[in-house]
Amino acid sequence: MIRISVILSCVLFILFSCNKKSEKDILINFYKKGKFNGTVLIVEKGKIICDTALGYKNFEDKKLMTKDTPFCIASVTKPFTATAIMLLQQEHKLSFDDKASQYLMDLPEYAQNISIRQLLNHTSGLKDYENVLISDNRITNEDVLAFLKKQPGLTFPSGSQFEYCNSGYIILGQIIEAVSGESYKDFIQNRIFAPLNMQHSFVFDAQTVPTSDIAKAYDIDKKPDDYFLLTLGDGGIYSTTWDLYKFDQALRKHQLLNKENTKIIYELPVLKNGKTSDYAFGWYISDDTAMHTGGINGFRSIIWRDLSNNTCIIALTNQGDAFPVYQFLETEKKSIQKRK
Repeated sequence: MIRISVILSCVLFILFSCNKKSEKDILINFYKKGKFNGTVLIVEKGKIICDTALGYKNFEDKKLMTKDTPFCIASVTKPFTATAIMLLQQEHKLSFDDKASQYLMDLPEYAQNISIRQLLNHTSGLKDYENVLISDNRITNEDVLAFLKKQPGLTFPSGSQFEYCNSGYIILGQIIEAVSGESYKDFIQNRIFAPLNMQHSFVFDAQTVPTSDIAKAYDIDKKPDDYFLLTLGDGGIYSTTWDLYKFDQALRKHQLLNKENTKIIYELPVLKNGKTSDYAFGWYISDDTAMHTGGINGFRSIIWRDLSNNTCIIALTNQGDAFPVYQFLETEKKSIQKRK
């Protein structure tokens, strides 16, 4: 009887081991179900455990995806904008508690007292332009500033609550240009992409000519779903999983930000009611992890970073509506945690 129990235990163990899915198996399952088309990079404690490109960057021509295919990362641009502001602060060209109106003269009267810090952590109270101007696919920063001037005032007193606001990050993009004397595109290229050798990353603006190398966007039915939003600061960057990993490593190793700002970038603000928000300088923070997602029409992106043990999950897709971003993230996180 004991021997039979041992044998059964061994069989169950073998079955369990065979059924246990690795991170790549999980990804392939999403792909086979039509829920993912893109690239993924997963690093656990500094070791690469999944580095894959699946599907097509162009369904019409059947052009295969590669690990060097740039995707629109949408709001994952915000950590770059926050880092750019912090680089200017390190050079003593601005302070986080400066009023944005010190650098931009054409802000509405009701926005004169909003600080750079409040723009960074989404506590400004500005009206978000998204879902209001979204019908026009050639929206520029100037359009958003004109939109803000038409608003009656703030949606809430600055610093009193958190409300995700793309408009605020567009103003940050404008501040970067005003303070540095460079375009947002050139500043990000010269101060972040070039030093980190992010060779497949660029800012998509009105002068950018799309090439066949970049991923074309599609909906859940694989129909073209491109959306060339031309705002900068809140979005606008195209990148790859490996380039985003270079950015992750640079933040961990203080290659861009000094140790003081590396700490500040993850510090959560305390609201006027005494509660702590969950968004710092360009990152959602929870349990020693930093995360951001991005989404616009056919594109979805996510970067999740465990700050304590050099673990990172990055996924980019050009079939946005098909990809359940948070379901994918939680499934991959659980797979990693099972090995701990």
